[in-house]
Amino acid sequence: MSATAASAPLTGRVRPGPGQVDVRGPRFRAAITSVLLIAALVLGPWPGVIVLAIQTLAFAAGAVLGVSRQPYGLFFRSVVRPRIAPASEFEDAAAPRFAQGVGLAFAIAGLAGVVFSLPVLFYVAVAFALVAAGLNALFGFCLGCEMYLLGKRLFGSSRPSTGNATQTG
Repeated sequence: MSATAASAPLTGRVRPGPGQVDVRGPRFRAAITSVLLIAALVLGPWPGVIVLAIQTLAFAAGAVLGVSRQPYGLFFRSVVRPRIAPASEFEDAAAPRFAQGVGLAFAIAGLAGVVFSLPVLFYVAVAFALVAAGLNALFGFCLGCEMYLLGKRLFGSSRPSTGNATQTG
């Protein structure tokens, strides 16, 4: 029996353990991110830089503050989640937080493409971020989360796992 199942009350609801998030949250954030990144690509470097700057701030909040405090995560938690079925799966928040950091790196590269008049860098960086966000939004495959788990396997971790980190969302 998992730690989350052990903490479930008699009603059948599963409660998250410390440092865990509803697996539907990262997919929701990825969907919003995908829409913004598509808009940035369609608008091009100069008008698109405004949209990319907004997404960069969202990535930064997710990487620094954590995914549940990221703007789209706050919206999911306060507006969306109360209107949908209770969560039945949770995952360790560390992997999606790492993925936000990877997204931040690509967004910064895209901004650098605008600042240094390198439109190819803008388009390539934003497209890479879009592919990763799209995979998560459409298929529940979090590329950044998988990178995190691979790094954890390769380099080990002194921190014990909190929950089902192999389920990405």
